[in-house]
Amino acid sequence: MPTPPPVPTPPSAADIAAVRAQLGRPPRGLRAVAHRCPCGNPDVVETQPRLEDGTPFPTLYYLTCPRAASAIGTLEADGVMKRMTARLAGDEELAAGYRAAHEDYIARRDAVEVLEGFPSAGGMPDRVKCLHVLAGHALAVGRGVNPLGDETLDLLPDWWAKGPCVTVTEDGTVTAPDPEAGGSATAAATTPDATPEESA
Repeated sequence: MPTPPPVPTPPSAADIAAVRAQLGRPPRGLRAVAHRCPCGNPDVVETQPRLEDGTPFPTLYYLTCPRAASAIGTLEADGVMKRMTARLAGDEELAAGYRAAHEDYIARRDAVEVLEGFPSAGGMPDRVKCLHVLAGHALAVGRGVNPLGDETLDLLPDWWAKGPCVTVTEDGTVTAPDPEAGGSATAAATTPDATPEESA
């Protein structure tokens, strides 16, 4: 049964600074915070389907947390994507659920801007090409929508257990104690190029 999805929220200056530190670069095309880690930081952002220069960006939900991304990378290296793709060929119920997830992804992206001729993301609907995309979709819209995204989340450790990967202080300083975070150790939270219009 689907769980209620998180409510996307406009990114604050602190959110943008946190995402910048997580990625190691300014986020681009950032529309909203689609999901928050239990630590409070954004871990999935919603992006514009098309960047300011007109470049299509079909990944609507972008996973930003470096700890979650690292853990998912381990799953991919262990062959999880290949096994999931093989199951799609032999499990009609799973294949139908995955196709429905593909349609859900496109419908949500089209509600922002239609990208004619572009697929959804992550290999949907016929194969599994990126677990980061599937996990981001599952986190952003809630469980019960993307079956393989849900499975990916079930395989992950509690990536938030060690505390925030980055911290934004009241004076606007970002600290990134986690070596997996993409940014430098400190950065200013209010930077001219870290705007909501830029994409992850």
